[in-house]
Amino acid sequence: MKKVVMKFGGTSVASGEKIRYIADLISQHVGQGYKVVAVISALGGVTDRLVEASEQAKKGNRKYVYEFKQEVIEEHLTVARKAVENKPIQEEIEQTLQTTVDELEKVLTGIIYVGELTPKSRDYVLSFGERLSASIVWGALRDFGLNAQYYTGSDVGIVTDSNFGEANPLMDVTKHQVKEKIEPLLEKGVVPVVTGYIAATQDGVTTTLGRGGSDYTATIIGAALGVDEVWIWTDVDGLMSSDPKIVSSARMMPEISFQEAIEMAIFGAKAMHPRALEPAMEEHIPVRIRNAFNPENLGTLIVEEQKIKRGDIVKAITLVKNVVLVNVSGAGMVGAPGTAAKVFDVLGRENINILMISQSVSEANISFIIRRSLLERAINALEIALLGRGLIREVTAEDDVCVVAVVGAGMKGTPGVASRIFSAIARRGINIRMIAQGSSELNISFVVKETDGEQAVRAIHEEFELDKI
Repeated sequence: MKKVVMKFGGTSVASGEKIRYIADLISQHVGQGYKVVAVISALGGVTDRLVEASEQAKKGNRKYVYEFKQEVIEEHLTVARKAVENKPIQEEIEQTLQTTVDELEKVLTGIIYVGELTPKSRDYVLSFGERLSASIVWGALRDFGLNAQYYTGSDVGIVTDSNFGEANPLMDVTKHQVKEKIEPLLEKGVVPVVTGYIAATQDGVTTTLGRGGSDYTATIIGAALGVDEVWIWTDVDGLMSSDPKIVSSARMMPEISFQEAIEMAIFGAKAMHPRALEPAMEEHIPVRIRNAFNPENLGTLIVEEQKIKRGDIVKAITLVKNVVLVNVSGAGMVGAPGTAAKVFDVLGRENINILMISQSVSEANISFIIRRSLLERAINALEIALLGRGLIREVTAEDDVCVVAVVGAGMKGTPGVASRIFSAIARRGINIRMIAQGSSELNISFVVKETDGEQAVRAIHEEFELDKI
């Protein structure tokens, strides 16, 4: 009997009809003998709106908070009425939604009175998105005749530190508590419906797991229960060899390794956040990306072992836009120990994440890639901290660039891969501004002008015949 965790993202629970559909999907699998834990995300866009509502509350905007409350309750009631047909269950869910939204209004009103939004209170506000959507899914499953029970992530025992906004699970205690809570339920044939993204400290204070939080919840539960697989249901068939909007012949990859998936996720592919893959990696549990609306397709399986077929060198090519290339240069940098450390320390203090780094052996300049939205902050911080001290001469930036990342376990130890990539680019007359490759050899990343980005992706996709996967 297979034991699986099924996580459903915002697109899968976007309407009442879709929630009925996924409830039917879960019901079918339970009917086939699967033991299922369902992890549910907030309705699409709700988390972003909760962020905005908390900011408006901080500014004392009572009118906004009142109107927001009305919108949220109406939206979720509309979804619930289409998702749940059984009248007594529907009324129970409506009551649950009303109570939850009343609680949300009290929290936002408290923020208005205090005039302060702390990371702790923000996490509490953000937890309401999943609490509302998961209760609707719980009702829909019961409507389909399943013995379902509703829990928050903290209810099932996910415990974290107090790093609000990006809390880190205390894995030993979490695994023990989750197993103790959920295993007996599965043995009795119960389908636990668990909110994604939400956890709590050991003192019971609500925390959130940050980016990829619902996926993280799914893999934490999967790791604790030792499930056969974790299924991430989304609105695409699986991970693609490239963005189909750029390469029309892009193909779905039936299987990739955890390491390849991490490389792809870091570079913006529609994959799982690297943090969310960790629990599954540690417990050797396969993760499957599937399309909820095309369940016959088995999707992409992410596994520990890197299987490399003959000629299977490059797996995927991703394109990262909205980035900027920053160059820090100066003769004073040559032979001066700690220069790079000073540069990155300045950026770290400004909470600026670096996507890619390159330094010439002459040590006369350091180039790196950051998000375009952070450019002004980065330049100002570097100039204030480092200019005029005899170390660096200037800080320049190019904001019309993009990053092309080529990923594949088959690249490791295969001579001539870089040559093939750059020859394909050269044949299209594209100039490369910067290159970086890690010692893992799973990823070659390079920077080109933004206008050349899509053409570069198509050239490499064609060179390695990825349309024939």
